[in-house]
Amino acid sequence: MRFMKRYLYILFILAPFFVFAQIVENQLQQKMDTTNYYYIIKGDSIPREFIDLEEVVLLTKLQFISKEDRRRYLILKRKTRKVYPYAKLASERLLIMSERLKTIEKKRDKKKYTKRIQKYIEEEFSEKLKKFTRTEGQILVKLIYRQTGMTSFELVKELRTSWRAFWYNTTANLFDISLKEEYDPFKNKEDYLIEDILERSFQENILIRQEPAFPIDFLELKSFWNNKTKKL
Repeated sequence: MRFMKRYLYILFILAPFFVFAQIVENQLQQKMDTTNYYYIIKGDSIPREFIDLEEVVLLTKLQFISKEDRRRYLILKRKTRKVYPYAKLASERLLIMSERLKTIEKKRDKKKYTKRIQKYIEEEFSEKLKKFTRTEGQILVKLIYRQTGMTSFELVKELRTSWRAFWYNTTANLFDISLKEEYDPFKNKEDYLIEDILERSFQENILIRQEPAFPIDFLELKSFWNNKTKKL
């Protein structure tokens, strides 16, 4: 069991050189009179014939084939909402770590900094991660991939050598957890349901949105599974 817990801890210290590109958007204050829209930029009014609105995905009420399907979805929702904040926080920690490492020139100093961050993260997360169930651990592995674009195995391999990655994956497999698990909501029905849960949770302000490492068009995803269900 100790190995299973250790591999969860390590997810939060991996791949300091693989982080998300940060998108910075200019925020403009908008003002409207009875006939026109304006952008207010440093005191100047610029008339606009339209206003840019943030895209909103309209979500329909879920339909379940049976009570058992509904029960499984509710369980998955509870576990996803529990695990997602850790995947999100992990990516933020990796970003901070990566930016800091860019300012350190000496290899020895980089190694010392990495070890210090590792200790800090373990102290921050260890007690909470010990309470994760097997299924929650597997969902975490998937969401780590969603937020980084790399499998947990690849992240371990990048930082801990190939042999260590093999060992962690073998140990995890004893508990039916694969560090090589990817997140693909177009191929995996459970991943689609996780993405549905995330989108609904974002819109309900239950979870804080963090864009994935790769584009996911939720409308296209929803249409894909609707069509696939009709063909069955």
